[in-house]
Amino acid sequence: MPAAFILWFLLRESQFLGETTPTENFPAYKVAILEFLLTFFLKIVIINVSTRSKEMGTMSGIALDGVTLLEAMFDRPMTKTSINPIRSIAPALFTVNFQYLRLYIAAPFFGALNAISSCKLVKEEQRC
Repeated sequence: MPAAFILWFLLRESQFLGETTPTENFPAYKVAILEFLLTFFLKIVIINVSTRSKEMGTMSGIALDGVTLLEAMFDRPMTKTSINPIRSIAPALFTVNFQYLRLYIAAPFFGALNAISSCKLVKEEQRC
């Protein structure tokens, strides 16, 4: 939120203040699908790394950072993904552009919800 405020304060005339909007000519439904799938995949990795004791070392950090890096490299050029819905809300508040905000809030929410639900279905010990 402070970064969005600083950008807004210094660059009020600028068109881009860190907004999360899809690339031109990229349909909104594809943004929602990609955000959903990438959040689902990231949460599955987080759940598996955090619930197993043998991965609690440095490899857990490598796994999480690797997934985040791959998601940013794969999805950023198309959807300008934020992976975190709060990262999409702050710039939208300052630019008053809420056109695509629902996609960047709802899709990650449902992706994470489905990851937790699928974890509870698959794991025997209910440690999700």
